Amino acid sequence: MSTIPIEAPPAKLSHWLIGVALAALAWFAAYSQLASFADWLVQALSLSRQTHFGEAVHFFLYDTPKVLLLLTGIVFVMGIVQTFFAPERTRALLSGKRVGVGNVLAATLGIVTPFCSCSAVPLFIGFLSAGVPLGVTFSFLISAPMVNEIALVLLFGLFGWKVAALYLGMGLLVAIVAGFVIGKLKMEKYLEDWVQKIQAGQLAPQLGETMGWVERFEAGWAHVRDIVGKVWPYILLGIGLGAAIHGYVPEDFLASFMGKDVWWAVPAAVVLGVPMYTNAAGIIPIVEALIGKGASLGTVLAFMMSVIALSAPEMIILRKALKPTLIATFAGVVATGILLVGYVFNAVL
Repeated sequence: MSTIPIEAPPAKLSHWLIGVALAALAWFAAYSQLASFADWLVQALSLSRQTHFGEAVHFFLYDTPKVLLLLTGIVFVMGIVQTFFAPERTRALLSGKRVGVGNVLAATLGIVTPFCSCSAVPLFIGFLSAGVPLGVTFSFLISAPMVNEIALVLLFGLFGWKVAALYLGMGLLVAIVAGFVIGKLKMEKYLEDWVQKIQAGQLAPQLGETMGWVERFEAGWAHVRDIVGKVWPYILLGIGLGAAIHGYVPEDFLASFMGKDVWWAVPAAVVLGVPMYTNAAGIIPIVEALIGKGASLGTVLAFMMSVIALSAPEMIILRKALKPTLIATFAGVVATGILLVGYVFNAVL
């Protein structure tokens, strides 16, 4: 005998609608004032952004609430979306009927999302929770910080359309191929257990039931409590490390070997780029300074890619969702692609 779901009282639904509307307004207001808030707080602490320490503190005060706001908002929306689509259906949709179609779509999406590597992690986790295939999510995670409109416009302004176009093509190729390779390796078992349960739908609401909007909102909020509650300490740790490094970029030291015509210059640039952390807009001035000091373009761009696509803070945040084996595979595959980009640029330009 089938049971008919009981509709939630209208008052409860109205409470949720009002609460969500007010929360959305507060979210957008807070997100739009992050830079001003960080500026004010740095001044209140009697610090100057002209100093290494002041710049590092400003970076932490700006990026930490930004990433937490993004994570909360995206996870809430994905929690609601998950009540409409079973993970299996989403997986089938974004896997694509042809091999690699999902990777191409995800990498292309990354172009129009101007996220740094840590800011892209919330959407990466949201994709996983919605049942998007692992390799497809990695194509987005690589493309979003590395190939976006900010990086392309700045590269075009500094070096012309040929460099910008080649960077776009090579960056997309790295994101698509790396995601495809990771997907083919079938490494879902190296997701942390709580992510595997979400992907499998074990923590999702019973979609066979007719759900009202109150239940959908409750599912979204439960999603936030479960995921954000697990990830936020790693966000603080990761961005704290990135902020500490951000204020101390040794341009003269980097330029001293990036201009050398030796095979190991590109790998060394990639290795040195990983511990650092900034977004495309922040790294372009450093790229310009290094080029001005005689560094090779391909070597510098490989350094840039490793900074914004393979940052150590990103790895710390990802550690809560991915096991070390998967993180190491991700880093290895992407680093190989970045090395190829560096050598290609040095060879053709």
